[in-house]
Amino acid sequence: MNWIASLIVCHERGDIMVIMVMDGQGGGIGAEIIKGLRQEIGAGLEILALGTNATATSRMMKAGANKGATGENAIVRASQIADIIMGPLAVIISNSMMGEVTPRMTEAICSTYAKKILIPLTQENVRIIGIVGEPLPHLVGEAIKAIKEGVNHV
Repeated sequence: MNWIASLIVCHERGDIMVIMVMDGQGGGIGAEIIKGLRQEIGAGLEILALGTNATATSRMMKAGANKGATGENAIVRASQIADIIMGPLAVIISNSMMGEVTPRMTEAICSTYAKKILIPLTQENVRIIGIVGEPLPHLVGEAIKAIKEGVNHV
């Protein structure tokens, strides 16, 4: 079943969609994603804030996440129950964010069946060709739009 079909089934049954938002360092990108999800979709989501450090988790919790946890094991476990994983592109690059993203984290995220919606911002030595360099609020808006279209596609 593709991710939009999964969203539709959850929406029709009245189930709550579980979105894992992962970020590191200061947690600013994750916080923007969570604020946008809350403003555009509201309370019908279970948002899990997963930080590579306590500062990132705290900032995402203040932005409106339902639950939060920090560290490698929390990220590995939460990625297995999430319907959608959101965050910066760096969450699938081992040793990114100055080493905060471990190979075990990236393996768990890339191996799960959850849909991944990633913001193409990275401080790593990675450049994605064909992506227009938009400011963070525009990129977060596009990510929220993708979620909203899936949820409201009934």
